[in-house]
Amino acid sequence: MSADLRLLAFYLPQFHTIPENDAWWGEGFTEWTNVRKARPLFPGHYQPHIPADLGYYDLRTPETRQAQADLARQYGIHGFCYYHYWFHGKRLLERPFDEVLASRQPDLPFCLCWANESWTRAWDGGHQHVLMAQVHSEEDDRNHIRWLLQAFQDHRYIRVGGKPLFLVYRASHLPDIRRTTNLWREEAIRAGLDGLYLCRVESFPDEHTDPRSLGFDAAVEFQPDSASLPIWRKLRRRLSLELKLPYRDVYDYSVYAERMLRKKSPPYPRYPCVMPMWDNSPRRKTRPTIFHGSTPELYEHWLKGAAQSFTPFSPQENLVFVNAWNEWGEGNHLEPCQKWGRGYLEATRQALTTAEPPVLP
Repeated sequence: MSADLRLLAFYLPQFHTIPENDAWWGEGFTEWTNVRKARPLFPGHYQPHIPADLGYYDLRTPETRQAQADLARQYGIHGFCYYHYWFHGKRLLERPFDEVLASRQPDLPFCLCWANESWTRAWDGGHQHVLMAQVHSEEDDRNHIRWLLQAFQDHRYIRVGGKPLFLVYRASHLPDIRRTTNLWREEAIRAGLDGLYLCRVESFPDEHTDPRSLGFDAAVEFQPDSASLPIWRKLRRRLSLELKLPYRDVYDYSVYAERMLRKKSPPYPRYPCVMPMWDNSPRRKTRPTIFHGSTPELYEHWLKGAAQSFTPFSPQENLVFVNAWNEWGEGNHLEPCQKWGRGYLEATRQALTTAEPPVLP
């Protein structure tokens, strides 16, 4: 992998209590609540995921945030892409990032991804029960970008061609995407920035189109890519049938990784993304999606292959993403766990430094 590539890891801040989660899910709720309750659903199913080095941390603790940054830097991760929650001027889960911004610690590069979906009770099946809705307007777009400017002007903020990098998770949810992106760029220039570098996250099937037509500079691939899971479920592991599970969404991680490595590049700028593992059964009590059989070696092979096949669009357009640093409720993390220790971090560093992809058993 080229030393010039910058590896960014998506980062979830939901590891501290907030009044809203206390009201919706019960007092003391954090991401760890579901993680601790997880149990294996079939023989060989890796659950629960138990943290190792960092324990069941609280992100309000600066020592924890520093330890995370130290681990990331030690194993070759350039920076974190923090999820940012903005609901018509209301922010949620904001304290960890606010303290990172105010304290200027840890000194690790970062950017933001606006997770702009409405919050519902999807975890327990209540998709129609809206907890916090997104409400869009031109005034809100302006207020939003003006709040973001304080983060963009931080010396640690990740830039592309001198422009702050900002991701939008569900661009298709914006009612007038062009109006929003144009307004944001105008406000950034008015504030003295060189502009913005805007990326649309490409996760859902209806979002695999040229982002430049919507006012974005590029797309960011997201994993797992729901558009790449075939309707006929060819990638589904036979064990999901053999064990008569009440759901069918159990996939073979190794087969899926190889499929992603063969995926054609689109006719527009898109940054690659890989995932160390995925299992959202701690969150989804019915019909979870599980990628079974991940190992550090398989992840290393995928990351190495994705990085080798990616040609930066320009010297500064050199980003590769990992989903995720700490999505414990989705069984998807680089942070050490009791089963694998630092295996996925070691695999990350190895993928960044070796000349050839690892030979798999």
